[in-house]
Parts: sequence; C-alpha cells; structure tokens
Amino acid sequence: RLARQLAVAEGWRVDGRCCADVALAAARGLELVLLKPRRLMNLNGLSVASAAEVYNLRPADIYLVHDDLDKALGEVVIKLGGSARGHNGVRSCICALHSNEMTRLRVGIGRP
Repeated sequence: RLARQLAVAEGWRVDGRCCADVALAAARGLELVLLKPRRLMNLNGLSVASAAEVYNLRPADIYLVHDDLDKALGEVVIKLGGSARGHNGVRSCICALHSNEMTRLRVGIGRP
C-alpha cells in the first residue's frame, strides 16, 4: 500500500544482493528504499543488514514495519529503539545490524 501511495516509479524488483524485493521511491525530498525480505521471518535481519550495506543506510535510517499481537487490530504505534519484545523478526534485525536504533512501526494484529 505504501509503495502504491508513493507511486514507485520502477515498481518492485528482485535484488539478489539482499534476498529481497526492492522498490525505490521519493517522498518530500527523501529517497526511500522499500524492502520486502524473501527470507523466513526469523532470518529477515540478514536481508535488512545486506540492504543497509548496499544502499549505505545506518540503523537510525531504517523504519521497520512489523506486526504486534499486543496491539488491537489496525492500531499503529511508532517506537524508537528498544528490545524485540519477543518478536523473532525484530530480534533478527537487531542481531544482524548489531543495533536496536531503528524506528519501528508496530501494526496491531490483535490476539486470536
């Protein structure tokens, strides 16, 4: 949905360097790299770290979007840094980047 709203010029493409689908976009004078890892969630940090190296990004430049069981369905919370709070995908990113300094967009999925 974000890619559609940003009118990604070239669309999504497979980037083997980071084992992910990548789309480049611009918004409000910023160049954005949108990344959809193709790895299992528990290993997606490897894709994020590879993309950070390829596109010269620091952990503070990264906005990590992930699901959150503890938030109501559709609730969105922005958080800077902190622990993985039991989320294996976030833990993978923290380990691969050797940092927890990325901003998180936690999207509530609620508990079954």
